[in-house]
Amino acid sequence: MRPEQSAGINRPVRVLQLGSPAGMFGAERWIMALAKHLPRDQVETVIGVIQDEASGKEPPLCEHARALGFETLTIQAPGKLSAQAVGGLRRVIAELQIDVLHTHFYKPTILGAIAVRGTHCKLLATPHGWNTDAGLKLQAYEWLERLAFARAHVVAPLSGDLERGLRGLPWLKGKVQLISNGVDLSEVTGSDAVASEVQAARARGEFVVGYIGQLIARKRVDTLIDAFARMQNAYSRLFVVGDGDQRALLESQAGSLGIEGQVHFVGFREDRLDFLRGFSALVLPSSLEGIPRCLMEAMAAGVPIVGTRIPGIADLISEQQTGLAFDVGDADSLTQCLRNLAADRALANRLAESAKLRVTESFSASGMAQHYASLFIEMSGATRRVVPIPANA
Repeated sequence: MRPEQSAGINRPVRVLQLGSPAGMFGAERWIMALAKHLPRDQVETVIGVIQDEASGKEPPLCEHARALGFETLTIQAPGKLSAQAVGGLRRVIAELQIDVLHTHFYKPTILGAIAVRGTHCKLLATPHGWNTDAGLKLQAYEWLERLAFARAHVVAPLSGDLERGLRGLPWLKGKVQLISNGVDLSEVTGSDAVASEVQAARARGEFVVGYIGQLIARKRVDTLIDAFARMQNAYSRLFVVGDGDQRALLESQAGSLGIEGQVHFVGFREDRLDFLRGFSALVLPSSLEGIPRCLMEAMAAGVPIVGTRIPGIADLISEQQTGLAFDVGDADSLTQCLRNLAADRALANRLAESAKLRVTESFSASGMAQHYASLFIEMSGATRRVVPIPANA
């Protein structure tokens, strides 16, 4: 216990959220959603990254956090896993009096597990999922992350599937605590803006299919492009929002199928929600997910969702109730799902309404933050009552 706590000084718990410097992807948006909804009179959040290459630019996560008034920091340390990073992290923990280090991804978790040793700081690790199609080097790093969980005080997966996998690791007995993923509903519903490109397509009466996410192998965007082509519907349009190493391959695929005029690759967009609000349907064709944030955002926006029958997505899509589902790689089945939504507006509206109710009741960022606030306080050894936050905040 901290001396100031034993003396009865009641201050907020100080938490360092340690994320990735790469960009504002799902996990980084998740960190921001959590930080925004924590009760600030009880939890003080610092947001930081470990940067192994000097870019001369502020990491996107820190830039977004600073704009919202959070304290930020960048630890410069060359190399993937360096002693310099550990030393820098230990200094930050001491100087800022960090009570809980909350890590995301393999690098922060592995380095954090070493840095907290011998300090008052507790380690909380949140896995966001692992790659099944990764190269040997990345697989090795991800297994090192699982081993590093042994040094964590708590491991908090985002989905039931991740939880089941972790409970099978003998060194995590008694450490795993499921806190389901949440979405910042206010970010989704706080505006009715729609991207001009999508607005124009809807004004022409087109059925607008959308995808938001990275263009990488496990997302299986190739299945979506194949299925869209099979619709053979001249009054439909596909917007692909995001970027990644498969973009050129996917653009080539659309060209070879003769639908390049109907498929728009718009790249990574800060205004992704403006695209989302105008979609007739959002599709997530992945082979692996946690509980996907893009689907929860679509549910909150009242956009019908279609996804693969895999763990994580199955936590959100109850078939024919909150969305439509298809098997991984089954373009024919996905085509039929899209045709059904395009042809049956009543079906689309019913699914969207049920999905919005479900995400509001069970997957709000405010509800998720309540669980984390209680956990942070418990881990720090403090005794404070968490002030309830409305579920739809």
